[in-house]
Amino acid sequence: MYSPTLLDHFHHPRNVGEITDASVVVEASNPVCGDLLKLWAIVHDGKIQDVKFKAAGCVPSVACGSWLTEAILTKPFEELSTLTPDDVASGLDGLPPASNHAAVLAMDVLKRLLEKIRNLT
Repeated sequence: MYSPTLLDHFHHPRNVGEITDASVVVEASNPVCGDLLKLWAIVHDGKIQDVKFKAAGCVPSVACGSWLTEAILTKPFEELSTLTPDDVASGLDGLPPASNHAAVLAMDVLKRLLEKIRNLT
């Protein structure tokens, strides 16, 4: 049902927690299933220098949050704006069709993060 990569991100999520002095804090939720994803990020020199997340939801939502934090760390904002839900699914070696909402949630929270970062400058 779930790929080994997805299960690894669920059982051993990367970058879990909060950042007390974060430059930006954003969250997004899926009103249908109730999943919630929240990001804390430190922004410096046009890149995300540190990022943490917390998720409340299904196995794929936690895995997508974990994957997202690894994917966006130290990358230029322009590169981040090109990520799609398909990139998240590919990065986790696939998602079951019923779990695509988790990849969309990850992109929703990334979009909010990038919007808030743009408003900082």
